[in-house]
Amino acid sequence: METEPKKKNEVWEWSKALLIAFGLAAIIRFFFFTPIVVDGESMMPTLEHGDRMIVNKIGYNIGEPDRFDIVVFHAPEEKDYIKRIIGLPGDHVAYEDDQLYINGEPVDEPYLDYYKEDITGTLTEDFTLEEIIGEETIPEGHVFVMGDNRRASKDSRMIGEVPIDEVIGSTSFVFWPMAEAGVVN
Repeated sequence: METEPKKKNEVWEWSKALLIAFGLAAIIRFFFFTPIVVDGESMMPTLEHGDRMIVNKIGYNIGEPDRFDIVVFHAPEEKDYIKRIIGLPGDHVAYEDDQLYINGEPVDEPYLDYYKEDITGTLTEDFTLEEIIGEETIPEGHVFVMGDNRRASKDSRMIGEVPIDEVIGSTSFVFWPMAEAGVVN
């Protein structure tokens, strides 16, 4: 027969364990990683509407963004967007005949090859950075982002360059649906 103090002690221990577990989960989610759901078709075929991903929130606190990282950032519409970094601070970005040029050099975008096979015409309309943001290069502390579905993406071509301070983190891991779980490039 258990005594009353022993039952209270066991309940207290379980309560402490649960509080610690919830506290750690909240800290991890707030400071390190957070889930996000892809909303829309702007990153197709790389990401599908409804894909669930993990956002790494600490990567850019200890390092710099890389070209072609998939990032989540606070957009002007009080909404978070998922796009791909195309241009870094100091880069000149241009498109001509469906070819990306960074600082005057052609740059391959293999993640678009699948999409280009299934379309007629060009995927990305011609533009220069000067036409978009009125400057020759991307300012310090900013990045130029675009969705992979160039015909249906609201990105830096419309909203301008994105301050790095507005970037929540990078994402490259889909965890749901299970059939599509894994790392994306």
